[in-house]
Amino acid sequence: MLLPRSAMAEVHQPPQIRVVMMPKDTNARGHIFGGVILSYLDLAAAEHAREIAPHEYVTKLLREVDFIAPVLVGDTVSYYTETVRLGKTSVTIRVRVEARRGRERQTIKVTEAEVVMVAVDEHGTPTAIVPR
Repeated sequence: MLLPRSAMAEVHQPPQIRVVMMPKDTNARGHIFGGVILSYLDLAAAEHAREIAPHEYVTKLLREVDFIAPVLVGDTVSYYTETVRLGKTSVTIRVRVEARRGRERQTIKVTEAEVVMVAVDEHGTPTAIVPR
């Protein structure tokens, strides 16, 4: 089932997760490593999937990852999620990543991606998703 693209940029639901970026996650230029952002993006997608149906999920793929702007130490980074498509054993989730920075708490869109998560049973075999 394909779902319409929402105006996630204009309507803010609470973030799936929110993290303050720390110095340990920086590269030589002082920006947060893209891999750190991807790790949290993956966690946000997994939490979103668990809200749809109570299964364990594995990441099948990250699609259309767009690193739009750098993330800096001290930024509060929010990961907003929405369901794009619900299949028999998988769910495609759009994740929009925004950073709030500085004294003015300016909000900057920093990354956007789609993540395909597959529901698995205790043996790691794909299993049907039955939404709550």
